[in-house]
Amino acid sequence: MKLQNVVVAGGGVLGSQIAFQAAYCGFDVTIWLRSEGSITRTKPKLAQLKETYIDTIEKMATPEGKTAAVWAMGIADADTFDKAKCIESVEKAFNGIKLELDIEKAVKDADIVIESMAENVDDKIAFYKKLAPYLPEKTIVVTNSSTLLPSKFAKYTGRAEKYLSLHFANSIWKNNTAEIMSQSKTDKKYFGAVMDFAKDIRMIALPVLKEKSGYLLNSMLVPLLFSAMDLYVNGISDPESIDTAWVRGTGSPKGPFRILDTVGITTAYNIVKMYVKIPSFLAPYNFKGMEKMLKAMIESGKLGMSSGEGFYKY
Repeated sequence: MKLQNVVVAGGGVLGSQIAFQAAYCGFDVTIWLRSEGSITRTKPKLAQLKETYIDTIEKMATPEGKTAAVWAMGIADADTFDKAKCIESVEKAFNGIKLELDIEKAVKDADIVIESMAENVDDKIAFYKKLAPYLPEKTIVVTNSSTLLPSKFAKYTGRAEKYLSLHFANSIWKNNTAEIMSQSKTDKKYFGAVMDFAKDIRMIALPVLKEKSGYLLNSMLVPLLFSAMDLYVNGISDPESIDTAWVRGTGSPKGPFRILDTVGITTAYNIVKMYVKIPSFLAPYNFKGMEKMLKAMIESGKLGMSSGEGFYKY
């Protein structure tokens, strides 16, 4: 089952990355967006990705480029790397991605629709209800949700057997993993097709055999981010010191607050909101304090790297 026509719903941090990576690998890609404002916000992300890919390819072509710290497996294999062809693929991807506001037009020949919207249950349900009447019979639908289970949305897609999760790590060209997770009604044939698609866009396909909020990566990452924010909102220390403790103590390239800026403050806020109503005696973290902090950042326009400022300035 060859999937060629790819539609990404949402042009946020990961949505734009998924679209660009699929286009780079030769797929026909459309990004569906809800408004002209969304188009205005998505275009600079795609332009920045173009520059990032080209800069990465240039570095890969240097003697230092063969090191693990520089090499991007989502772009090329070391033994077949061709700088000129890679840059040509970047240019073709950038020029070929289509931006579409009309959902019917966007999905009319889609082989796969990748929902990459904010972690908001009501918004996702509304999207699937809007999408379902326009989908061709052949279309597989996947969610890139970071924490929400596919079984929560399967019935709204109108094709539960063709619905599952496909989750990517940030900086997809470098951190090239894709976690594929089915729900109870997913047909194994479509699970296999999505595994193959992930490999075709140069991802390491990681099967998740049982539904698990957070999949593999975020089951480990989210508690780290909660712990870091909890230290801050409770006045234990500041973001830079907390990041330094993590980076210097573990050798990781980024601390939790730089990760939050990369992921986006709105995404972090939507995740935290799901935990706020947990009784305080059961909650290991100060979720109300985190919610208040993140809401204030959003209201002041500090959305992370995408806006030029979050916990840090860029």
